[in-house]
Amino acid sequence: MTVRNILEEQEHEHLSPRAAFSDRSRGRPVQEEERPDDVRTCYQRDTDRIIHSKSFRRLMHKTQVFLLPEGDHYRTRMTHTLEVARIARTITRALGLNEDLSEAIALGHDLGHTPFGHAGEDALSEVMGRPFHHNEQSLRVVDVLEKGGRGLNLTYEVRMGIVGHTGPKLPETLEGRIVRKSDQIAYINHDIDDAVRAGILSDSDIPLPIAAILGETHKERINTLVTDYIRHTLETGDIGLSHPVDEAMQDLRAFMFRTVYKNPVAKGEESKAKKIIQQLYLYYIEHPDHLPETFLPQLTFDGMEQTVADYIAGMTDKYAVDKYTQLFVPASWQVRG
Repeated sequence: MTVRNILEEQEHEHLSPRAAFSDRSRGRPVQEEERPDDVRTCYQRDTDRIIHSKSFRRLMHKTQVFLLPEGDHYRTRMTHTLEVARIARTITRALGLNEDLSEAIALGHDLGHTPFGHAGEDALSEVMGRPFHHNEQSLRVVDVLEKGGRGLNLTYEVRMGIVGHTGPKLPETLEGRIVRKSDQIAYINHDIDDAVRAGILSDSDIPLPIAAILGETHKERINTLVTDYIRHTLETGDIGLSHPVDEAMQDLRAFMFRTVYKNPVAKGEESKAKKIIQQLYLYYIEHPDHLPETFLPQLTFDGMEQTVADYIAGMTDKYAVDKYTQLFVPASWQVRG
């Protein structure tokens, strides 16, 4: 008996009957010839595949909310992802569900995010004339774009959790639904923390009715949301937050849209960022031969628009700025700057 077999047996012994068990996975898109891993369950393997991917490493240089912030302590897409993973694992463990599955989904959920956060997503939607959704691009990354076009060949449950972390379609597993809510818990609260750091907000600016339910500090809000999610689910069997806490969280989200997400300090450079993305897109549509060699074969089966969008969506903030400077800013100005 292998370590993996023992771990799979332990899941059945210790996890809730509602958990997604590793040995009952619906499998991978492509059946792999080698035998199952002797040590890791299928979801543990997925976690490792994501962490070792190029797209995961690029998250450390992609914007969360504040574009190219001056300071070392603002969140990036990478730190956001890690916070989501920790919140999801805490909730999943308390509910007796599969931590390995929730971790894999959380670590992969934003792999398809564009440079410059949602500004980049909006820019591609506008210039392409159709919606560009980062959750769908994240699935495309793990299915197609990673490993030179072979993809990571992740399990069905992880893939559906990634694409279902936002948008109208809920994940099929409880672990995936936990990641979906953990994503919201993480970004609302750490975006408040970053806004305070930027001088846009103070903790005292949070409306009193919201603070009375969720708490007055970052620590209190996170603790309230996580413990309420666990308590409500254990008491009722319905996974999610209690109505008062969920309502307060939605009110807090609306408050953040009014005061931070559309704030000129946080978003003042957004129009410039969108122009960078759109100009790069139009340039490569007109000059597809200037794409990196690794993308050129893709033109024949995915077409120009999809290939260019894949290339740009995979860029980090700095790479996009450097490419724009290289293509559109006169060399003498670059030196002078």
